[in-house]
Amino acid sequence: MTRNEAIAILEKPRREAIKAILNLAEKAEKYDQLCSDVSPTTPSGMTPVYLKPVALKRKKKPGRKKGHQGVARKTPQKVDNYEEHTLDRCDQCHTPLNKPVKDYKRYVEDIPPVLPKVTEHTVYGYWCPKCRKIVWPKITQALPNSMIGLRTVVYTAWLHYLIGVSVNNIVKVLAVFSSFTITAGGLTQAWKNLAMTLEPFYRDIGQNISKSAVLHADETGWRLNGKTHWLWCFATSKFCYYIITKSRGSPVVKDILCAIFKGILICDFYGAYNKISALAKQRCFFHLFTELVKVDKRNSSAAWKAFRKKLLRILKDAIRLSERKVQIKTADYGGLKNKLESRLSQLLKVPYKDKDAKRLTKRLKRHREELFTFLDYEGVSPYNNHAEQQMRKPVLTRKVSQQNRSEQGAKTQAILMSLFRSAELKGENPVETVLEAAQIEIGSESQADQNLKQAA
Repeated sequence: MTRNEAIAILEKPRREAIKAILNLAEKAEKYDQLCSDVSPTTPSGMTPVYLKPVALKRKKKPGRKKGHQGVARKTPQKVDNYEEHTLDRCDQCHTPLNKPVKDYKRYVEDIPPVLPKVTEHTVYGYWCPKCRKIVWPKITQALPNSMIGLRTVVYTAWLHYLIGVSVNNIVKVLAVFSSFTITAGGLTQAWKNLAMTLEPFYRDIGQNISKSAVLHADETGWRLNGKTHWLWCFATSKFCYYIITKSRGSPVVKDILCAIFKGILICDFYGAYNKISALAKQRCFFHLFTELVKVDKRNSSAAWKAFRKKLLRILKDAIRLSERKVQIKTADYGGLKNKLESRLSQLLKVPYKDKDAKRLTKRLKRHREELFTFLDYEGVSPYNNHAEQQMRKPVLTRKVSQQNRSEQGAKTQAILMSLFRSAELKGENPVETVLEAAQIEIGSESQADQNLKQAA
C-alpha cells in the first residue's frame, strides 16, 4: 500500500475506514498464517515463490578467487582420431593462400552414434560320461532365455532405480539415441529377472549391515499398489541396504539387525528403534534443532524461551567439544564432558509448567544415555545426515515412478537400489560393478537352475 492509498482510506467516513482497515488486517493475518505453515524441513522447491525470502545480492562474481589459477577441462590422455583443417582461399575475400604460417591444436570429446550390436551365439552341447548328461557352455552376455543384452538391462535399471528416469522416458532415450526398440513391459520384466539373479549379493549387503560397527537408519513413506508402505534404509560408509515393507514397527529393525545389535546405531527418536539393544545409540541432534524451530513458531512464552536457550547451548557446546577433541588433553576432555552431562541433568530435573518444555523434557529423559554417545566413540556423528542422504534419491524417484504396483516390483526396487547405491558409496562405477556381479552369478548357475528359469 502506498502513502496516498492510506490517506484515502483515512479520509473516508469513519464506518467505511474501519471496514477497509479490518479487511487489510484479515489479509495480513492470512498471509502470516500461510508463512507459519511452512516447515523448516520443507524442501525449497516445494515452498511457494511468494513465501521465500528475498535473495541477497551476490557479493562476488562466480568463479575462483582473485589470484587463484583458473581451471579448465583436462587434455585427454588418449586421442582416437586426427583431423587436419586447411584453407585454399581466404574465407572472407577469397584470395588464394600459400603455406600455413601458424597452427594450434584443439581437442573435442564427443559420443559417436551408438547403434545396437547383434551377436549370434552358437552354443554346442557335450555329453559328459561321468555326469551322464549333456553339458552346455554358459553365456554371460545376457540373462537366461533373454534376447536383451545384460549391459542394456543394467544401464537402464541404473537410470530408473537410482537416477529416477521414468520407464517411458528410458524407452524414448533408447529409441532416439541408440535406435534400440523395446517396450516398457519388456524392460520391467528384464529388471525383475536381473534382481532375482542378484539377490545373493543383496543378502550379502544385509549381512554386512547387521555386522557393522557404526550404522545409520531411517525410514520414509512408500506406496505399493496405492497402499501405504515404508521404505527403510540402513547405511554405513560403504554399504546401503533398502527394504520396502508394510510395517513401520520394531519387527523390521529386529529382522535386519537382530534383537541385539553389536554396533552403534545412529537414528532419530522414532520408537521402533527403542525395541532393540545395541552397544550404544546416538539420537540425531538435527531432529532436536528442527523441533525447537517448530515450537518457536507457535510458542513465545518466557518459560519456553528460557528452556530452549539452555538446551540449545548444551547441544551446541557438546558439538564444539567433539570438534576440539584432538586439541584437548584426555583428562580435561573427560572433565568437560562430565560438566555437559551435569548441565543436562540439572536442566531435566526442573519441573516445567510449559507443555512444550514438559514434552521435550520427557523425551530427553527417555533417551538420556543416547545423546552424547558421539563424545565417547570415534567416527560417530551427532547427526543422522548419512541416512538422510541415502534417502534423498529414492524420495526423488518416488515422485517420478509413483512407487510400485506389486510385491515383486517392490523387491526389485529394493535390491537394485541397494546394489547401485552401495557401489557408489565405495567409489565404484555402479553400472560396471552390477554388470560384473550379474555375470559372475550367471556364470556360477548350475544347469538345473538355468533349465528352471527357462521353463519359468
